Amino acid sequence: MGKIYVIGIGPGDPEMMTGEAGEALRSCEIIAGYKTYTDLIKRYYPDKEYYENGMRGEIERCEKCVEYAISGKRVALICSGDAGIYGMASPLLEVADKMGFDDVEIIPGITAALSGAAELGAPLSHDFCVISLSDLLTPWDLIEKRLRYTAACDLCIVLYNPSSHNRPGHLKKACEILMTVLSPDTACGYVRNIGREGSEKKLCTLSELLSETVDMATTVFIGNSQTEIKRGRMITPRGYKI
Repeated sequence: MGKIYVIGIGPGDPEMMTGEAGEALRSCEIIAGYKTYTDLIKRYYPDKEYYENGMRGEIERCEKCVEYAISGKRVALICSGDAGIYGMASPLLEVADKMGFDDVEIIPGITAALSGAAELGAPLSHDFCVISLSDLLTPWDLIEKRLRYTAACDLCIVLYNPSSHNRPGHLKKACEILMTVLSPDTACGYVRNIGREGSEKKLCTLSELLSETVDMATTVFIGNSQTEIKRGRMITPRGYKI
């Protein structure tokens, strides 16, 4: 019987991958993943066998990993960022349970909320919430509800999947919802292609964010009532007297 590692590879740059993740990838015979992510690491692990498929192939990918492991292979199922945050850890564990396979190890990675925050300064130094704007698996009315309640709690907010070709207006709608509670001058920022070629970042207010063009490779940060932009950095105070 083999083994499955579910690995968060961070943004894709080996320097931003944990040593544990790198060691697990080196130990595996097969690396499985969404093709966009396998393309990020192939040159670093050219001797491996790869199983790749596209969007909406997640369950098939998990089933294939379990089949490989049952046949005696050591398999790595990779995800960008962290495998347990909008990643493949949950579906893999569900599929493995259904197929009667137990030897699964989850290896954490640096998620976009953390790597993006470092690019902007220190926007998440107090309580925060992460919300995905993708309504592919979550109804939009539930996303709206989460946005309203989070804003009312004065939490810093990280938005994943803020826009795509099929839902170009989701960030605009989210900003409009948030501005029913938050000040239009709330400090915000976003980072695109974190840790990859062509990375870019911008600081702005919530009202300005409403008109920004973003994509699926963008992570958006919305401050709380205390967050400020100072010397080109987004800072949410911990509360110390300085």
